Amino acid sequence: MKPYFQLDENIIHLNHAAVAPWPVVTRDAVIAFANENTTTGSQHYYNWLKTEQQLKLKLMQLINASTTDEIAILKNTSEGLSLIAQGLSFQAGDNIVIPDEEFPSNRIVWQALASRGVDIRAIPVQHADEPELALIAAMDVHTRLVSCSSVQYARGLRLDLNRIGSACKQHAALFCVDAIQSLGAIAFDVQACSADFVVADGHKWMCGPEGTALFFCRREVQDSLRLRQYGWHMLKDAFNFSHQNSALEIAENAQRFECGSPNMMGITALNASLGLLLDIGIETVQSKVTANAYYLLEKLQSLSDITVLSPTAHGRYAGIVTFQKQAVDNLKLYQHLQDNDVICAYRGDGIRFSPHFYTATEDMDKALNLVCDFA
Repeated sequence: MKPYFQLDENIIHLNHAAVAPWPVVTRDAVIAFANENTTTGSQHYYNWLKTEQQLKLKLMQLINASTTDEIAILKNTSEGLSLIAQGLSFQAGDNIVIPDEEFPSNRIVWQALASRGVDIRAIPVQHADEPELALIAAMDVHTRLVSCSSVQYARGLRLDLNRIGSACKQHAALFCVDAIQSLGAIAFDVQACSADFVVADGHKWMCGPEGTALFFCRREVQDSLRLRQYGWHMLKDAFNFSHQNSALEIAENAQRFECGSPNMMGITALNASLGLLLDIGIETVQSKVTANAYYLLEKLQSLSDITVLSPTAHGRYAGIVTFQKQAVDNLKLYQHLQDNDVICAYRGDGIRFSPHFYTATEDMDKALNLVCDFA
């Protein structure tokens, strides 16, 4: 897998759940884009628009959407979640159900609605025997929306989205998925899980840049989102600049959520990264990601002074493995790993490793040896 990435030999990158390195094809695509800008400027801007459409097609394929009309490219996950939270017409007495362990992006956008009388029900799921059932049990006739991460960021719990989506349909509630910890690592089917919204920045498992994100909005619910920001790019005929005084004609597809000028460099980069993952095959990537996670789980569970915090049951973990070492300061252990070029994170009260499909077993072993030797 080394030809895909060119990390320095001393770097062990186990932090794809935070900010991933770029593959070689992405670096080359960005260099080519920069060289073009340097030499010919925007002479071939319409080719850049073709790249934008190529990326939307790839994102459509990645999540099994039915059309690119349901795909917008935004700046980040938080922007997409905010667009939903501020666009839907919530009423006093409505409630929103979320897991209690959500990343702040998928919490504060809903909490901001409390001043409008919306009840935010944060349900603990990490230690529930059936986490989906815990969320479903919190729903009632006043539930307008359920929002959850496909994979929880801190300890890596993977939820059964199909089960949650089915319950949302039965309760006539909308279903929003923050898929940032699964897209690019785990197969995703937006039609099977009946999600109305899917949001995900490209800089984690999709191995793209920060500042370029997927926003999926099911065609049937697009009109239910009140627009809160306006710009030229959201217009139906966006590149016709001669109708300044004509009626405002908003695009009739997800382009309506793309307010201003697109991030063409970010689009170029994510298009290259996602192209690589799709060429390899998401099923192949998923197999290798989960195999690497399983390897770490097995090794860590065999150590008497290690407590694994991530779920270990098949189907309940994806690429995140979080653990604690007993009788040591785990923050100091985290810093020790960082100082020795093991790129990881401290999340969920423990050390979080998140290897990708290309991560070598010997690199994981080196990281584990540093954990074992730390006292």
